[in-house]
Amino acid sequence: MLLVGLGAVSTTTIAGVIAIRRGLAKPIGSLTQMGHIRLGKRTEGRSPSIQEFVPLASLNDIVFGAWDLFSDNCYEAAKTAGVLEPALLDQIKDELATIKPMPAVFDQQYVKRLDGPNVKKGKNKKDLANQLIADIRKFKADNKCDRLVLLWCGSTEIYMTEAPCHQSLDAFEKGLEASDPAIPSSMIYAYAAISEGLPYANAAPNLSADIPALLELAQKTGSPLTGKDLKTGQTLMKTMIAPGLKARLIGVEGWYSTNILGNRDGEVLDDPESFKTKEESKKSVLDYILQPNLYPDLYSDLHHVVRINYYKPRGDAKEGWDNIDLVGWLGYKMQLKVNFLCRDSILAAPIVLDVALFLDLAKRAGLSGIQEWLSFYFKSPMYAPGLYPEHDLFIQLMKLKNTLRYMRGEELITHLGREYYD
Repeated sequence: MLLVGLGAVSTTTIAGVIAIRRGLAKPIGSLTQMGHIRLGKRTEGRSPSIQEFVPLASLNDIVFGAWDLFSDNCYEAAKTAGVLEPALLDQIKDELATIKPMPAVFDQQYVKRLDGPNVKKGKNKKDLANQLIADIRKFKADNKCDRLVLLWCGSTEIYMTEAPCHQSLDAFEKGLEASDPAIPSSMIYAYAAISEGLPYANAAPNLSADIPALLELAQKTGSPLTGKDLKTGQTLMKTMIAPGLKARLIGVEGWYSTNILGNRDGEVLDDPESFKTKEESKKSVLDYILQPNLYPDLYSDLHHVVRINYYKPRGDAKEGWDNIDLVGWLGYKMQLKVNFLCRDSILAAPIVLDVALFLDLAKRAGLSGIQEWLSFYFKSPMYAPGLYPEHDLFIQLMKLKNTLRYMRGEELITHLGREYYD
């Protein structure tokens, strides 16, 4: 498993997997490790664990590699991130310390609040992509890996929209040669991964593999793709609460969301251009779930505000407040308030693991291109042109499990259930 960035999310994922392998902790929050799936009718009582039902890679078979701006090994980086207790890290220090990051492809133009010394140099962006491809091949050979998965767990890049060099693979490769400024670091990693046929996931909200050029490349090389922006704290709550309000046709006049966090992600998002990328990802969720075009009396005037504030003392312990102004029967006003004191990387780590294992499964199953069935894990899921994204967490989970049933030749579950009463 190759991770771009050895910050809080990556080190929490790596340390967690090692601790779980050694029996020091449980994989709480991981669908692949703790989830079950119903098969057939409710009367059959068949609900195997997901890892028994589909041939997922074992945690014992995972080898970790990473790129980062800083040369600190994984143990040092985890201590700096401050997410996990030193007592746990010290028990697995021997293994963590062996994971040393490769020099990263990085340009401060795209992430203005970060800089570091462990950075590749090249004559142009195509040269940098070739260096990443060489890293990928060397890692695979050195570690005797059968397969690889690459995930962007780096910081949020500035807000970008599609440019001419994104419209075809030919134009993109010419853009790499010309070091086109419309090609940020994350796209260089995506290009390198997809060129090698690796599954690729974007855990951040920035534009990356979700451009026509890289979708074209994925069809050629057979790479499964997914993203973007891991659904962890406040947006996870929104995709749980909003479907319930809509199901009961309760109106929503306003939804005010604010967050404080003090990790590297919070520092990066303190830059307005990076925040714009995150804001677009977080704000689109309610529009698609509530469908104001179909329910104008309930949601057409929704005032949705999203704020993120960097507050260093909080570290990785993110806090999200939501004030939701509701409208009920006969227009009577109500309110719902949510205060979610969460840990950003603790929620993200099991998603990184699940996405990596499911992407590896998709590759072995011959699935390439956009894997919409993994939208369950993302704030801004990738989807085919001409469609709209599905954000309802419960519909997303049904889609994921039905995809697994489909892979194994099991009957898809619709929950109609007439056969129990006819």
